Amino acid sequence: MFHFSNIVRTKGDPKIVEGGPSLKQPVDQLARALGWFSIGLGVVELFAPRRVTETLGMEGHETLVRSFGIREIMAGIMTLSVEKNAGLWARVGGDGLDAAALLSGLTADNPKKGNIALALLMVGGIAMLDYRAAQDTKPRRPPRDARRKLYPNRSGFPKGIESVRSAARQIAHAGHNEVKQGDARRVP
Repeated sequence: MFHFSNIVRTKGDPKIVEGGPSLKQPVDQLARALGWFSIGLGVVELFAPRRVTETLGMEGHETLVRSFGIREIMAGIMTLSVEKNAGLWARVGGDGLDAAALLSGLTADNPKKGNIALALLMVGGIAMLDYRAAQDTKPRRPPRDARRKLYPNRSGFPKGIESVRSAARQIAHAGHNEVKQGDARRVP
């Protein structure tokens, strides 16, 4: 059976014969999907802002749309990183900004109010997913009544600090002897 992962392996690496279940939890998969969605939307907003503003009947706001595109791309990158929770919360905040901007275009003289209403519904749905993913990925803290483990007697050295000092003295002594022997060789 062919596995794409085998392409990136070097000569001595074992080959993947069969894949197992993913270690990614559904919330990780949702966060990843939202991150890529954010990057895609950001690219559209950054490089085609006029198309976005024309669709919404909000011509003249291209700079705002471009800045929202940059924000989306940055939030997407954070969402795909190890700091996915911060990226997801950035997306939640961005959803609020998107909704406020869209509401400003919901005026009586805008012939594309229907598009704005649809966009608001989409932002609302995505906001719920963003909020859910942000809640589910937040760092877990132990309960307040949990006993903390304290290690006041540990030094970080498995054989104790004295064994480290002894080894350091031996290395220094050996180096000192080598220097003396080198000096003795140079004397005529």
